[in-house]
Amino acid sequence: MPSVKLYKQTGETAGTIALDDGVFGAEVNVAVIHQVVTAQMANKRQGTKSALTRAEVAGGGKKPWRQKGTGNARQGSIRAPQWKHGGVVFAPKPRDFSQKINKKMKDAAFRSAISSKVADDQLKVVDELKVTGKTKEMVAVLEALKLGRRTLFVLTAGDDLAVRAAGNIQKVDTVNAEFVSVLDLMNHTDVVLTQAAVKQIEEAYRQ
Repeated sequence: MPSVKLYKQTGETAGTIALDDGVFGAEVNVAVIHQVVTAQMANKRQGTKSALTRAEVAGGGKKPWRQKGTGNARQGSIRAPQWKHGGVVFAPKPRDFSQKINKKMKDAAFRSAISSKVADDQLKVVDELKVTGKTKEMVAVLEALKLGRRTLFVLTAGDDLAVRAAGNIQKVDTVNAEFVSVLDLMNHTDVVLTQAAVKQIEEAYRQ
């Protein structure tokens, strides 16, 4: 059963915390992580880009000039792709980029991703975050925990003030433990969980 240091928000060590081996000590499956991250990135795409083909552009029904005798290259329509304001060749159209991920694969990828953070010493657990919502308080927490890189705070429903305090800090994001994804974990170098968030994740992903 893996265990990590338990920190206070001041940076002091408050002991250690044992983590569920099935969640935080799982075998890291890079292929599954990659597949789920790719799918989650695709699911975030809006797929609303659109352009007009030559058949959809208004105008151009008349041949610009006669076929021969003008010295110009032959042209059939001013809405051909080579003309300004002409149609687009193979124009992009709205489409659905979403990919289906079954729950078993998604859960396996999550356990792999968060276990890799533990193995790489990129996961920290704090007993709680007590702030009043001011940015400087969260900056002090980052400095105390020596978190200078891209950091993700995984919090619970009662940590609204911590969410507000981190809102204006670059390269720092917050997410509720109920909604944290594999993409969230892999997009951040360091992950910080509260004790309550650890418990919530263990209950959700325990095998």
